[in-house]
Amino acid sequence: MQRIDPQQLSDAILSAPAWARVGITMRDERMRAKAAAELAQSIMERLADYPAIPDPDQLQLFT
Repeated sequence: MQRIDPQQLSDAILSAPAWARVGITMRDERMRAKAAAELAQSIMERLADYPAIPDPDQLQLFT
């Protein structure tokens, strides 16, 4: 399993649509669910754009 860098996650959250970030605080349960789904989708798309982060515990292969 690949670890997610906290800075990348933070960047992904902040780049999500503003309505989704605000929407997760709404009283309306349906609106919160829609906002959470949009926020999650936006984060997944953003993190897919980042290159894979090598695990620092993984030994490097030398050729």
